[in-house]
Amino acid sequence: MRLSCAALRSSFRLREDEIVKPDIHPDLHLVTAVCACGNTFQVHSTHDELRLEICNECHPYFTGKQKLIDTAGRVDRFKKRFEQTQQKQAAQKQAAQKQA
Repeated sequence: MRLSCAALRSSFRLREDEIVKPDIHPDLHLVTAVCACGNTFQVHSTHDELRLEICNECHPYFTGKQKLIDTAGRVDRFKKRFEQTQQKQAAQKQAAQKQA
């Protein structure tokens, strides 16, 4: 005997007389989720606050735009440190030449 999908779904539903156990479920809050891109939206969560690195507004799958995250910042920081090192070495060479 085969059961239809509707019959299976109705057999697994909680009836009104069935009660869930009290005091074991976490409190569910309505919180504001804040993404790194600045997008905010309301969600239900057991946490008090929700901070995200990426959301549907900035994710490449949903936006269709390819976006490199923090790669340019790393390269810029490396170049800046490299230039500072070069400047220090040049200053040390000039100081050595003046002393000689």
